Amino acid sequence: MIRAGLIGIGIAAFATPAIASAGDGGGLFFPIVNLAILIAVLAYFGRKPLLDFFNTRRGQVQDDLHSAAKLRREAETRFAKWQRKVGDLEQELEQIRATSRERAEAEREQIIADANAAAERIRSDTTAAIDQELRRSRDLLREEAADLAIDLAGNLLRDQVTDADRQRLVSEFIERIERTPAPDGQGQGR
Repeated sequence: MIRAGLIGIGIAAFATPAIASAGDGGGLFFPIVNLAILIAVLAYFGRKPLLDFFNTRRGQVQDDLHSAAKLRREAETRFAKWQRKVGDLEQELEQIRATSRERAEAEREQIIADANAAAERIRSDTTAAIDQELRRSRDLLREEAADLAIDLAGNLLRDQVTDADRQRLVSEFIERIERTPAPDGQGQGR
């Protein structure tokens, strides 16, 4: 029955332009009726596919919105994670800088301490070498002074001691030796 009604409407829709062109002077009535019939036919036959299309499209749009929201949340999570990593990286860099400064300062102080110790060692070695050289020089001077004194005394004795003085000195030496007790407690000449 619905089909028959629709067929009738379809025939009327095709017939209406023919009647309107016949020239009865219908004016705007027939085109408006013609448009209404066309809309009614389209609404009746196209409603279900159109509703299905819009429902399907709405489902796709909702799915796309859910996917976009999910992707946005994931992106925000990743962004926050990277922000934390960047913040952690800044802290780590500052910590590395501080550690490097501390190590450099400690190394500088160690180098200065080593240099001071080396300078003190060189100073003490130099002082010891100078003292040793002074002792050696004094000993050499004493030896030379003693040699000169012996040479002078020998020259004086040669010049001033006569043969009689020499004879007397030898006699006194022999007498002293004879008077000196022997190591075993007994006198030699007695």
